[in-house]
Amino acid sequence: MAVYTKLTEEEIVEIAMEYGLQVINYEPIEQGAGNTNYFLLSKQGKFILTIFEIDIIYVENMSKILLLLEKNDFPATRLRKTTNGAILSSYYEKPVMVKPYISGEVETEIDEDKAKQVGLAMAKMHEISPPDYLLEKHSYVELTYPKFMEQDTHPIFKAWVEERYRYIIETLPPQLPVGLIHGDIFYDNVLFEDGKFKAILDFEDVRRMYKIYDLGMAAVGLCCEGSKIVLSKVQALIKGYQEIRLLEEIEKDSLQLCIEWAAILTSVWRFWKYNIETMDSDKSEGYMQTASIAKNIYAIPKDEFNIVFSD
Repeated sequence: MAVYTKLTEEEIVEIAMEYGLQVINYEPIEQGAGNTNYFLLSKQGKFILTIFEIDIIYVENMSKILLLLEKNDFPATRLRKTTNGAILSSYYEKPVMVKPYISGEVETEIDEDKAKQVGLAMAKMHEISPPDYLLEKHSYVELTYPKFMEQDTHPIFKAWVEERYRYIIETLPPQLPVGLIHGDIFYDNVLFEDGKFKAILDFEDVRRMYKIYDLGMAAVGLCCEGSKIVLSKVQALIKGYQEIRLLEEIEKDSLQLCIEWAAILTSVWRFWKYNIETMDSDKSEGYMQTASIAKNIYAIPKDEFNIVFSD
């Protein structure tokens, strides 16, 4: 959630007024990656102002999903409507969204108890029927991977990605259960308060896709220490999940591959984002961590990995 679009005080006040907010103070939210976020303190309360750097169709789908989640009482971001009743506004043709601030903390270290809580929440989310308008391919699959493969760069990394990606796509059974998935459950998209799960944030990658892929991405985002997957944390994630929804055998057989797939795709995104699209020397080698996670999960014997499904 870095600042890609810098706003003046006058611009922030003007945008906030569209949502019926009188700004007292504001500050940019510097951490993260993807879009521009500002914290707003207003006479009406605390809010987050987001300027999206992605195509409006993804933002429109996300806004609809956030309304659906609210209808189903799922703990996620709520939306503030404009004075005209619209959910989105725009700033120089970029989609703008305003959300009530949710109290809570981002936990950089997710232990087994917190992983279990997130797993339970994910199962509740997966039980919500996905609307037909949702896209079926993750943005990393639909956009980032093809753009990366077109580049004449880093041939060793590219060859490894292509080999493993192709194997995974050819091996995953197409009949895997599909549902409403978040697609990017990393630690910085989950809030806790006093050690208890509070909410899931940032539904920009929401899709109608394999449920087990969502768990695979969550394992990468929550259950790793450095470049190593911690199976006890994955086990806790799955245990919490299965309190609500039991995994089918075909999903259990595919989880290890989906964790590897998610790690590879995240690695490709990081490489593309910070070595090609925006060129950030401080983050240019970040892709190596998730590439190592993918290699680590691949190297675990199946019998050893299957401990994650035991009680």
